[in-house]
Amino acid sequence: MKVLLLYPQFPDTFWSFRHALPFIGKRSAYPPLGLLTVSAMLPPHWKKKLVDLNVEPLRDKDIAWADVAFLSAMLVQGPSLAQLLSRCREAGLRTVVGGPVTSADNPSYEDADHVVRGEAEEVIAELASDLEAGTARRRYEAAGPADMTRVPSPDLHLARWRRYSSMPVQYSRGCPFSCEFCDVIELFGRNPRTKTADQILSELERIHGMGWRGSVFIVDDNFVGNRQAIKSLLPRIADWMRDRGKPFSLFTQASINLAEDDELLSLMRAARFNKVFIGIETPSAECNRAAGKMQNVKADLLACVRRIQENGMEVMGGFIVGFDQDSPEIFEKQIAFIREAAIPVSMVGLLTALPNTRLWRRLSEEGRILRQSMGDNTEALLNFIPKMNPEALLAGYRNVLASIYTPSEYFERAQAMISRLGARPKERLVFSDYVALFRSFVRQGIVARYRVAYWRFLGKTFFRAPRHLGLAVTLAIMGHHFFILSRRMQSKPTM
Repeated sequence: MKVLLLYPQFPDTFWSFRHALPFIGKRSAYPPLGLLTVSAMLPPHWKKKLVDLNVEPLRDKDIAWADVAFLSAMLVQGPSLAQLLSRCREAGLRTVVGGPVTSADNPSYEDADHVVRGEAEEVIAELASDLEAGTARRRYEAAGPADMTRVPSPDLHLARWRRYSSMPVQYSRGCPFSCEFCDVIELFGRNPRTKTADQILSELERIHGMGWRGSVFIVDDNFVGNRQAIKSLLPRIADWMRDRGKPFSLFTQASINLAEDDELLSLMRAARFNKVFIGIETPSAECNRAAGKMQNVKADLLACVRRIQENGMEVMGGFIVGFDQDSPEIFEKQIAFIREAAIPVSMVGLLTALPNTRLWRRLSEEGRILRQSMGDNTEALLNFIPKMNPEALLAGYRNVLASIYTPSEYFERAQAMISRLGARPKERLVFSDYVALFRSFVRQGIVARYRVAYWRFLGKTFFRAPRHLGLAVTLAIMGHHFFILSRRMQSKPTM
């Protein structure tokens, strides 16, 4: 049987980095890990082909080649998913859809022939057998969580890997916390399950054997969810890196309590982690408490961010406005916090009630749900009735973005963050880094309207912290993406 693995296109969002990737000659951040993991579980005699619409078009001959198409998507990919399913149906190609999008009653996958809900490891063998026999059902649902120690290495060799800026690896699923707005605990549970250290080293070895050098993203929703396990893993990664000439730099996502563990910070630095995304959400303890994000209530958020930075890791932050407890002053407080914390890459979004979360259930009971969210953080679109006046909330949200992504403000935060960074792993430069440097000098240093602020930022870095000049250029390129997105948001009509 011939299976076509299809990954829908992402819209232009803050997370897409669509306006930054061309600087390094890339088209997408990383290949579809979930879909390629499913590929590795299919029968070995099946022929497989990946088409990721984020890096290449889908051709009619690809559809004609296949016996069945497997698709995976997140909510934000819903419109592209619906288009792909329609195209496959018109061509008479059977379709199987899985991934986070199927956990919600989302109309984007209603044209699929077969739907998989839950972790595919539990159902993929039965599904494959039924497809071969021509007896596949409409729905397959996993009975429980997958055993991570039996998850195979993904078929990354199917991806056009030179078109991506990072390679993905997953170590764990699940998170021990209980944030009201988060769907991770609903999808994967509150008991973090991990692969073995040998599995992770095997995946790193495969990526290394492909010829990849540079950035690797540990995609876990909370990498430090099981601290005991990762403290056993990290020294082995550090040894592996040293034995192979330090080919990768790593980044991941984690909860703020990472900052409380000096041993863990040291181990991550030794394993060549150079940045981490933290869900800070809000400087308001009242809002964090109401949302059940108690790890943030207990922490001195500013001190924690600074401690991580001083351990050599850049902090990227997630922030939310629109909590029931938010006062009209929250917008200026968010701006002030982001500035004081020196977090250049700050993803600020409107609170969204995702399907199947405690927030969704509570707001449904209160009769406040307006529509299902599509997960797009660049749409000033509320999917529930907020306590704050909606027009004031949307205006305040846009003001936050306009303020933090003014080029001068952004570069000042980046400069402050660089001045705090402690010793960090030396970056391994690859050809795309030199391409990015040249393109940045031209597009940002000559063409861009903010070129004065750009040169001032690079000049200060060169004289004050020359070892971080490469990081400064990277941050400048990322800033270019944010400047474009924030300007576009100011011109969109309020919805």
